[in-house]
Amino acid sequence: MKQIKLSGSLRENVGRTDASELRKKGRIPGVLYGGTEQISFNISEIDLTKILRLPDTLQINLEIGSKSYPTIIQEIQHHPVTDKVIHIDLLQLIPGKEVKTALPVRITGTSEGVRSGGKLMVNYRKVRIIGKPENLPEDIQIDISNMKIGDMVRIRELNVPGCRVLEAEASAVVAVEATRASIATTTADAAEEAKKKK
Repeated sequence: MKQIKLSGSLRENVGRTDASELRKKGRIPGVLYGGTEQISFNISEIDLTKILRLPDTLQINLEIGSKSYPTIIQEIQHHPVTDKVIHIDLLQLIPGKEVKTALPVRITGTSEGVRSGGKLMVNYRKVRIIGKPENLPEDIQIDISNMKIGDMVRIRELNVPGCRVLEAEASAVVAVEATRASIATTTADAAEEAKKKK
């Protein structure tokens, strides 16, 4: 899993008034938990926004003073009107202790079915998993090169070593569906083949 640094500061006061003042200054209040103690902190809104724009699931090394805490994002709260981030919860990663997170799905290759006029349907942009920090990969890669029209890759077919996938096993992650164009091509090919046989 990719790592990134994020500088934070301890919150001296915890409450709505303090949180509002922080946001006015371009800071986002947050809580770090999962370790030996729960820590209230604040971070730069600009720095956090840059991280949230990245498509990867990241290990965020939160630096507060002289200490660094390996973490992942557990929950983000948004303002109901502006959709701006107003609070973040980070979970401290402890070696050997399982955590839940969501990994991005990476599609590789070009599908035979798509080349034949089919349409690629990606039903999961991220897949929820549980695993130990040392086993968490950067993403889940699916090679669609051999997928024909009508083919799909289900959750149960995913291989994430050392981790368990938490989605419904029968759900299709990606599928190649028929389109009008592909059906028309197939029908035309079938008609041409029938003529040859005559």
